[in-house]
Amino acid sequence: MNDRVPTSLLSALGLITGFGTAVGTGSRPAGGAVMALFGLTCIYFWVRRDGNVTAVRLTIVGLTAFVLSHVLGLVLGAWPSVLLVSAVTAWFCWRWSDSKVFRSAAGPLTSS
Repeated sequence: MNDRVPTSLLSALGLITGFGTAVGTGSRPAGGAVMALFGLTCIYFWVRRDGNVTAVRLTIVGLTAFVLSHVLGLVLGAWPSVLLVSAVTAWFCWRWSDSKVFRSAAGPLTSS
């Protein structure tokens, strides 16, 4: 499997799609299942390419984002809250995982 999977995108889509599924179907368990599928996929790639420590750190970020989206939802509204925590989660995933993979694949940025 390709290790160049952008987990920043997957993690954000997991939160957004999970919430959208819960709203659209009226089933929180269905939304949770969608979010869990995305989350487990991200964890697979983090463990494989970044190791257990990074995987645990980013998993905690994702779970914290899920909880904070509920708290922020009371203030901001449901969708703005989900979009905000998804963006923050994606940033952490990029910073701690994806940037290493994509930066090394692109090579050094130098001018001639």
